[in-house]
Amino acid sequence: MPRIQQALVEDSLDGWLLFDFHGVNPIAIGMLGLRGMVTRRIFGWIPASGTPVAITHAIEQSPWRDWPQQWGREQYSSWRTLESLVASLVRGKRIAMEYSPGDAVPYVDRVPAGVLDLVRASANEVVTSGALVSKFYAQLSLADVASHERAAELIAGVARDAMALAGERARGGAPITEHALQQWILERFTRAGLETPDHGPIVAIGPNAADAHYAPSATRSAAIASGSMLLIDLWAREPGGVFADQTWIASLGAASARSVTVWETVRNARDAAIVLGESRLRARQPVRGGELDDAARAVITTAGFGEQFIHRTGHSIDSRELHGSGPHIDNLESREDRLLLPGVAFSIEPGIYLPGELGVRSEVNAVVRDGELLVTPRDYQRNLLVV
Repeated sequence: MPRIQQALVEDSLDGWLLFDFHGVNPIAIGMLGLRGMVTRRIFGWIPASGTPVAITHAIEQSPWRDWPQQWGREQYSSWRTLESLVASLVRGKRIAMEYSPGDAVPYVDRVPAGVLDLVRASANEVVTSGALVSKFYAQLSLADVASHERAAELIAGVARDAMALAGERARGGAPITEHALQQWILERFTRAGLETPDHGPIVAIGPNAADAHYAPSATRSAAIASGSMLLIDLWAREPGGVFADQTWIASLGAASARSVTVWETVRNARDAAIVLGESRLRARQPVRGGELDDAARAVITTAGFGEQFIHRTGHSIDSRELHGSGPHIDNLESREDRLLLPGVAFSIEPGIYLPGELGVRSEVNAVVRDGELLVTPRDYQRNLLVV
């Protein structure tokens, strides 16, 4: 709490107003530490000085059992009482909320327009809480980083083994299918004690990899045969830990000159983003997510594939979600101008997608530390694998 209040003072804010209704703002739930069913509107007020105040519905007090007794807790049943309580907290103040002007950063734009109307009727000004989210919601602890690193090394080993298996099966004349290799990877994750969401990983051969979110299934699965490029995008975490997310590329047999050109362009774009981040952090200079996206995109555009790089360079990874609410490596899909602060993590994954031909993406993760950038896995892919 002292760190948050100091940040509010430094940003000339009177407070941070957290709001949620039916899970529209997971940032609020995470910051407030609520446990149990919450079905009514809630507010949490963190003032620049003084004690926090919660506005809760009368029938839902149990989720607030961890709220310190010395802090304020107001109850409402009617909308009249709710609006009066909100007005009394924010009247005449400059406050931060999960709001992004023009929806510039959707991951921060969580508060409905009607709630903003309600708050603005009494507040002096509502500004984005984007920087606060980066500092206090998306920041990883040392234990989080250690968990992420362990997962990253395990995943890298599984990826290499999966590529080798695909090569062995293709060379032996009994190629494995995309779906079968996907299930093999999931089984390896289970054996390693890792957990995954209810989808993925992506295993895509040849033209299928040109679909950036291709999903093989039991009824939609190509054989991984020699003469093609194979893309594997896989993610997992220790139970309760932080996700690691990687994409590996291999050629089954000798790669064509075209495939090598596309791979090297993607790799160089990835490395341009890494180098810019590392150099700025070493020099103690500010660097923003959008700038790393620009650096990667410039390499691909110069090589003549700019129109085929159709997504952002990377996404936030926080302690709760694979696609987190911290700064993204993005100046394409959103206007991400938040600073890359110590403790934030993200993916770097440029790609080139040529429909009907091939798709290539190379993905690593990075964690900002004091004066440096930790890239995971440690031995990430530098050259095109040939299996």
